[in-house]
Amino acid sequence: MNTTAKPISIQLYSLRAEAGKDFPAVLRALAAIGYKGVEPAGFFNFTPKEFRKYVEDLGMVISSTHSPWASLDNLEQSIDIYGELGVKMVAGGYGTEQFATLDAIRKTAEVTQKIHEKLARAGLTLVIHNHYWEFEKLDGRIKHEIFAELCPDVLFELDTYWAANYGENNAAEMVCRFADRSPLLHIKDGPLLKPATYYDAATNTMKITPGATSSLLPVGSGKNDIKGIIGAMNPQVTQWLVVEQDNSDTDMMECVAKSYEFLIGNGLASGNK
Repeated sequence: MNTTAKPISIQLYSLRAEAGKDFPAVLRALAAIGYKGVEPAGFFNFTPKEFRKYVEDLGMVISSTHSPWASLDNLEQSIDIYGELGVKMVAGGYGTEQFATLDAIRKTAEVTQKIHEKLARAGLTLVIHNHYWEFEKLDGRIKHEIFAELCPDVLFELDTYWAANYGENNAAEMVCRFADRSPLLHIKDGPLLKPATYYDAATNTMKITPGATSSLLPVGSGKNDIKGIIGAMNPQVTQWLVVEQDNSDTDMMECVAKSYEFLIGNGLASGNK
């Protein structure tokens, strides 16, 4: 085992379908694989206290959380829940509209700063999670870079697949650029292909072509430079590597197990097995 490698967690959004059927069984399976931590995205009939106890009884910890999502709405209630979970790092993030224009990014940064300040007073760290649209360019600049300059105290949970923006960016370079502000890295892999879309005249919207979802792949079997990504992090800042697979054409539990095996087998992360 590489004793200098960062511990490995799993974003439970990956297993939302399975969790909806039998969440305790999902948690037991993840513990059996060897994951050190979990990052919840919903509690599936557990209370936050019950969830924490169940996870800890399995020998894991809650590394960070997406539940409740950090926003200005009901933030005081959310802070109470974070306390019950025993977490210090809580995630927030935004949709496409909040990053559509420079004015939108400015407003988003102002809101983010307010959330950060309220959480900091409660001893909590806000980490902003990105999607691909924050890593599109606006007037020649990465939107996330503009956002980062506007709220310099805010930290990130950098999603390394979406930071690549379907191959438009080099993911390892993006990690390096934001390394000093990324205590969490989302590790995911895939073909770096945009889903095929078509225009639906009935609804006047663009839709994804059925069967053309560009599904993600187990970590290490796609086109994202996983070794380069992890090598580009700042080991003094990054605390956890969090596997996330938004979708899969194969069994999701098999997918996250293979992701674990790749990261542990290559000495890129530290697990319980």
